[in-house]
Amino acid sequence: MLNSTKPDLAVLISFSGLGGVERMMLNLLEGIAAEGHAVDLLVIKKLPAGTVLPDNVRVIELGVNHTALALIPLIRYLKRNKPRAMLAAKDRAIRMAALARRLSGNPVYLAGRLGTNLSAALQGRSRLTRSLRLLPMRWFYRQVDHVVAVSDGVATDTLTLTGLPPERISVIRNPVITPSMRQTSTESVSHPWLVETADIPVILGAGRLTEQKDFTTLINAFALLRQREQRPYRLIILGHGKLRRELESLIAALALEEDVSLPGHVANPYSYMAKASVFVLSSRWEGSPNVLTEAMALGVPVVATDCPSGPHELLDGGRYGPLVPVGDAQRLAQAIAHTLEHPPAAEALQDAVKAYRMDFSSRRYLEAMKLA
Repeated sequence: MLNSTKPDLAVLISFSGLGGVERMMLNLLEGIAAEGHAVDLLVIKKLPAGTVLPDNVRVIELGVNHTALALIPLIRYLKRNKPRAMLAAKDRAIRMAALARRLSGNPVYLAGRLGTNLSAALQGRSRLTRSLRLLPMRWFYRQVDHVVAVSDGVATDTLTLTGLPPERISVIRNPVITPSMRQTSTESVSHPWLVETADIPVILGAGRLTEQKDFTTLINAFALLRQREQRPYRLIILGHGKLRRELESLIAALALEEDVSLPGHVANPYSYMAKASVFVLSSRWEGSPNVLTEAMALGVPVVATDCPSGPHELLDGGRYGPLVPVGDAQRLAQAIAHTLEHPPAAEALQDAVKAYRMDFSSRRYLEAMKLA
């Protein structure tokens, strides 16, 4: 039941497991709570089991399983609790928050967080689908006081789609690097390829097994790498998703069953990253790829596609790791081989992602929401 305690900040999010957006929001909550602010987490669907939150974060489940159904409970919450500010994560939640604020009569300061390049994400969809998703943005986003974009590319895309003045959008890096990350990365792993003493390089990919992550190109690149170099390599792809069977069929067709592993979701991906020879991001599009940032924070050599948006910024145009065209397995294989032979200094990679520290990012969010 809702009570009348007035929090500093309300955060609206729909949980769909613990993907990149969800993990970043939990990191952000931890960072903001560490600054002493009282926070209400307004949950659409259910908070994942086992989630641990700081004492000054109160969980309020809105009792709905879809963002489109959250309007009435959100209006009730705003009328009763009157937070100083509200942050909505993801496009649909931003729209719902804007409408609820208008109908509730509560002038709460409203910020929205966008973590995806929406234009790139909707490429290939029908004109009707794109129009229904994008055209209303110009009305909804004008009701928002400030929009936080996770990368320069997302900010540029959002300016184009919404027509907002540039001063209403700011780029704040994701709170990727947490105090516990380095310690967690030293934990042991059970995967035999990462505990064997044999000198066989292990290439790592991670993410949902979906079209966006394009692990098909990564697997094809791995096959080309083995043909080109005539030496053993191994590939591990962490994550689960609807394309698992399709990827397994490709692995079998290329006769790679002995050297490609799909272990699914793992509780501690950092320990895998820290022990990998190179981390590869093969995505078709991103907002700001957290897994790439995490690998760099751990000093692991990286290779990435030059997809919209984020990798170009993270790698400074190729200074910290090769950038290859999206979907180009041949170029990806060449880049992996080069990086394995000429890895950059771990310290340089770690220094490149300093702005992604949880404490730094959290303070920037508080400034954007007028809470600092």
